[in-house]
Amino acid sequence: MSGRNISELQVLCSSGQLFLQPLWDRLRTREALTQSPFFPAIFSITTYLGFCLPFVVLDLLCPWVPALRRYKIHSTFWPTARQLLPCLGQTLYQHLVFVVPVTLLHWARGPALLPSEAPELRQLVCHVVCCLLLFDAEFFLWHVLHHKVPWLYRTFHKKHHENSPSFALATQYMGVWELFSLGFFDMLNVILLECHPLTVLVFHVLNIWLSVEDHSGYDFPWSTHRLVPFGWYGGVAHHDLHHSQFNCNFAPYFTHWDRILGTLRSAQAK
Repeated sequence: MSGRNISELQVLCSSGQLFLQPLWDRLRTREALTQSPFFPAIFSITTYLGFCLPFVVLDLLCPWVPALRRYKIHSTFWPTARQLLPCLGQTLYQHLVFVVPVTLLHWARGPALLPSEAPELRQLVCHVVCCLLLFDAEFFLWHVLHHKVPWLYRTFHKKHHENSPSFALATQYMGVWELFSLGFFDMLNVILLECHPLTVLVFHVLNIWLSVEDHSGYDFPWSTHRLVPFGWYGGVAHHDLHHSQFNCNFAPYFTHWDRILGTLRSAQAK
């Protein structure tokens, strides 16, 4: 590679870093919050509920706004308060009783020092995509195992399938073992890839959004599976089929593992 090409590549990398540096500098000025032992739990629950809220509002409006029903996979279903409140309560209870103590124990080992420089944009995107692909593979194996072994299904995973059709607030309606399994996969991947803290935040936000969208019951023209080409991404209709038939579409996001192992079932998008 010529000296000129190396110089141009360095400029591009520097530009990618400069693009994210103001955002990272702004986050670092709030170090008292981000380094708090309570930040991971607060960040997780507020992000999750913030993504669920628009779908909860849509579900409340659906009986009165027929135009919204064209985007629902199950046009005659909307969750009642008796379904929504237990899901909300389960999420709050698990974060308070289990997630907060675990994050406190982790923080007691000593807060991590934040780097002064932001990651390069290209590196951030690459790491986020790799984290999603790794999480998809890990949860696929976990998910298949917990469906194929009856004892594992009854003991650990059945709770998540109690709400069918699914809805946004049912995303985290699960047992403690499942919650910590997903959290373990999340953290394992960012550690293996040595992700920048900003990359970790972006990955967690995206991962929570994709999970909520998959359980929302709404198939919009801008839904993620319509933006990713070649049917590589399953999406909400794909995951809804898993909740209704149980024996297909085990991967949370992408379709390649189900396609390889013969468990992929297509869902006709509305």
